[in-house]
Amino acid sequence: MRRSLPSASFFLVHVLLLFCILLTPTHSSDGDGDDDGDLVDQICRKTPFYDLCSSILHSNPLAPKSDPKGMALIMVNDIQANATDTLSYIEELIKQTSDEQLEQQLAFCAESYIPVVKYILPQAADAISQGRFGFASYCIVDAQKEVNACDKKFSGSSQAPLSDRNDIMQKLVDVAAAIVKLLLNG
Repeated sequence: MRRSLPSASFFLVHVLLLFCILLTPTHSSDGDGDDDGDLVDQICRKTPFYDLCSSILHSNPLAPKSDPKGMALIMVNDIQANATDTLSYIEELIKQTSDEQLEQQLAFCAESYIPVVKYILPQAADAISQGRFGFASYCIVDAQKEVNACDKKFSGSSQAPLSDRNDIMQKLVDVAAAIVKLLLNG
């Protein structure tokens, strides 16, 4: 029995979401006033991936539509879910591979993702909840560094089984970092 099916389905949902976002025309404010009152859209327009931000926050029934701090928390929680899923996926790949070099690269990535899942992102969420946006920003940047370190382990390699997952993580982190920066700047 394969345990990687839930991990794969979570990842596929994010890939499909990203694919749909990229094929959907970008919203523009044409002065009709419809988007002017939507704080989610206003905040997401200030992030590097508007469509990703907007779709995550609009699709989450718990997303507070008028609270930027709550929106930042939703994004960090989404990163947490994605990182947890990626870590499970890495562990499954380690079990399945017979390639020693690939196993070492994957083990390095697991060691990069473990602190992200267990410490860094939970600390970021706590910091946001407590209004400590500077520390939250630091944590998010730290999570980004860990994902980048994993990604670099495969540079120049013909096998890069985590590149799509790391790319999604990078985009999610970029959105969360932008929202936290808005909170920092008032």
